[in-house]
Amino acid sequence: MKTAIISDWLSTYAGAERCIESFFNIFPEAESYSLVDFLDDHERNIILKSKQSNISFIQKLPFSKKHFRNYFPLFPYAIESFDLRKYDLIISSSHSVAKNVLTTAEQTHICYCHTPIRYAWDLYFEYINNLGVIKKSIAKYIFHKIRIWDYVGASRVDYFVANSNFVKNRIKKVYNKNAKVIYPPVDTDKFEFCNKKEGYYVTISRLVAYKKVDLIVKAFNKNGKKLIVIGDGPEMKNIKKIAKKNIEITGFLPQEQMQNILKKAKAFVFAAIEDFGISPVEAQACATPVIALNKGGTAESVIDKKTGILFNTQSIEDINEAVAKLEKNYEYFNFEEIRKHALKFSRERFEKEIKSFIKEVVC
Repeated sequence: MKTAIISDWLSTYAGAERCIESFFNIFPEAESYSLVDFLDDHERNIILKSKQSNISFIQKLPFSKKHFRNYFPLFPYAIESFDLRKYDLIISSSHSVAKNVLTTAEQTHICYCHTPIRYAWDLYFEYINNLGVIKKSIAKYIFHKIRIWDYVGASRVDYFVANSNFVKNRIKKVYNKNAKVIYPPVDTDKFEFCNKKEGYYVTISRLVAYKKVDLIVKAFNKNGKKLIVIGDGPEMKNIKKIAKKNIEITGFLPQEQMQNILKKAKAFVFAAIEDFGISPVEAQACATPVIALNKGGTAESVIDKKTGILFNTQSIEDINEAVAKLEKNYEYFNFEEIRKHALKFSRERFEKEIKSFIKEVVC
């Protein structure tokens, strides 16, 4: 089958891009389409097997390399500009607009959905309530139109695949479409088993508001335990401002250095409501227990009291209660079992399940 693989955008190597990488492992002759493609040569080789993407007009707009997200109101026009009529199979990896490409009745469109458009749906009020009066009025109008357009676009998808049961339920609620759950690929084989832990805790995340890293920092300000924060983003200044001396903020670290810290940590801490959450699984692949929210993807990837401790609300009190519970019961954690559980989310498993699903619905 002549195949097209559609991305929202290609700008770094993150969770959605790992899925694109696997799709090209399965369909090496496929062609890539993306609103923008700013991958460096190394990332391009890993994700696209050195292919160039077919890109939209967004790529050529001023300052698009760093600020392409500011052109969000133009994304519907851009994604619908792709002429895909020559393909038999369309696979979209979508957390924004990729699923809304135009297809014909003769084509099969499978969408691997990371989430419905986050700021138009589940984070809508959190986003607009932080805007000024004028910007809020404009945003309300734009997102109202986007939601209508997005619902119509989702109706053209033939098959939805969700990256978690959490997202499956979102797809049903927002688009009234059923979805099969196939957990995303985690390169568990790249993370080394370690059963010699040190006394510090670690969190790894993009420093953006909804990841709630500031909440973790505040909790560790209160409990006084050593915490290492790995990551960078717009919240960096705020997090540095509130962090006490027991908290080390490293910024972005190379993979090898990050993994060395992760594998020796007493536990990994994660407070976001995540669609799936790859970092908590990577931590478990190192045999590092995870303290995480009992909601979203982490409620599915962490087994309470076996591979970590789950807490119920995004609060300082609940995080610190979970830390205390972990320390009280630490001797009962089986590091081999934690590692074994993480291997269930491997890339090999993902590609096998995706191949099987495509064969089932297309062949």
